Amino acid sequence: MRKDEHTPRKLAGSDLLEAIARDDAMPAENACAPEDISEESWISPSIIGAAMRALEGLVVAVIGALVWIAYVQELSPVAALYLCGALAVSAIAVPGVFSLGKLYSAHALLRPFENGPRLLLGWTVVFAALTVLVFFSKLGTSYSRVWLGSWYVFGFAGILLVRGLVSKLVRRWNKDNRLNRQAVIVGSGPEAAKLIEAINATRNIDVSIVGLFDDRDDTRSPAAVAGYRKLGNVDQLVEFARWKRVDLLILALPLSADSRLAEITRKLWILPVDIRLSAYTQKLRFRPRAYSYIGNIPFFDVFDRPLSDWDWVLKSLEDKVITTAALVLLAPLMALIALAVKLDSRGPVLFKQKRYGFNNELIEVYKFRSMFEDQTDHEASKLVTRDDPRVTRVGRWIRATSMDELPQLFNVLKGELSLVGPRPHATQAKAENKLYGDVVEGYFARHRVKPGITGWAQVNGWRGETDTKLKILRRLEHDLYYIENWSVIFDLYILARTPIALFKTEQAY
Repeated sequence: MRKDEHTPRKLAGSDLLEAIARDDAMPAENACAPEDISEESWISPSIIGAAMRALEGLVVAVIGALVWIAYVQELSPVAALYLCGALAVSAIAVPGVFSLGKLYSAHALLRPFENGPRLLLGWTVVFAALTVLVFFSKLGTSYSRVWLGSWYVFGFAGILLVRGLVSKLVRRWNKDNRLNRQAVIVGSGPEAAKLIEAINATRNIDVSIVGLFDDRDDTRSPAAVAGYRKLGNVDQLVEFARWKRVDLLILALPLSADSRLAEITRKLWILPVDIRLSAYTQKLRFRPRAYSYIGNIPFFDVFDRPLSDWDWVLKSLEDKVITTAALVLLAPLMALIALAVKLDSRGPVLFKQKRYGFNNELIEVYKFRSMFEDQTDHEASKLVTRDDPRVTRVGRWIRATSMDELPQLFNVLKGELSLVGPRPHATQAKAENKLYGDVVEGYFARHRVKPGITGWAQVNGWRGETDTKLKILRRLEHDLYYIENWSVIFDLYILARTPIALFKTEQAY
């Protein structure tokens, strides 16, 4: 039977993306072509603003110090007054006044010279406050008026220069659509139409709608809403989010549809995105603090993406710093293991295997080879068992102690793994002759963060063979607990416990 426009389309992967780029998926002006797929993610405005505050404060302080060195050049207690003044202005006054003027928003950073008058006003307010402070503290004779005036002029020039340079970077991010969260609307009823109109009518909003999905077919819901064609159902949305960057899922459904909401969230919570329920058209109103807002549009928070904003920054710094130190300290041991592997059996020292990483992305992890070359299993279709004849003599030792995982430190430096996180499993890994995702519902929720070399499950005894549903379930429970309770202290605690856990080799072979 020929499929017409009212028949739900079963599209997958690249087929879905190719359809999106064509007129049969959605209007050309709203199309998201396959080449738009990018590993680059949304950059949080809070991170941009904080980085700019630090940079601008540093520049202002340095200029104040340089002007003092060039003109005053006094090595006396009075110098401390100059430096304290510079520090106070740069660290407190400038970021504080500019923040009140909303001069650290992405839109202000995109157009630094258009915001020049506001910058000058804020900078003048800072110096007026400094002048008043100097006057009332009777320190006027200790400060050089030439230094103060020169700092005012050169400091403002430095601010404009820094903002001009930063604006080029911000423009590139804006061109790559990294300053806006890419949102998908779930639902195609009147609630969705009103919400889309409100989003499009809100100025300076950091949300771009990239698609519309509904759990109902075209006979029960319209094929297009507010200029956006429906791209598929909720199951197809899960696959779409694996291919296309999605930062935000917005449920445009009435609160009365509680069973439908529960079924949709059960399918979508495994994705590493923020999930919000629109309260824009809800008649029932709560206190303002019950909502989160995008622009002036109210939402209920359903799920938050784990490790976002500053958590992501801290986690990345932790990975890079500790991994670099670990590679330096462990280099002699890794060299000895590599030599032992090479002398024990013929074949390469390293073994590469495809595994699922963040958001189900396929990554290639490194291990010291622990099996005979002609018996290696790149897809892990058959789990290693006790006294497995495929494992070499050296392989038994390095597998039992997890020393075979040490090369994955290079995966951490590449950004594919973290030091701590859910362990990545091979594409064909099975328990009870079923793929892990078929054994336990919600298994892929553990992929909402980067996988790790060690994890909460591993230090609690759930490492080694995973041949039963119970073992997979216990690992998943520990992984989800880790994701929901992440902190740097928690990571350091797991890292400290890892060497102790390696001595328990009953399940590792």
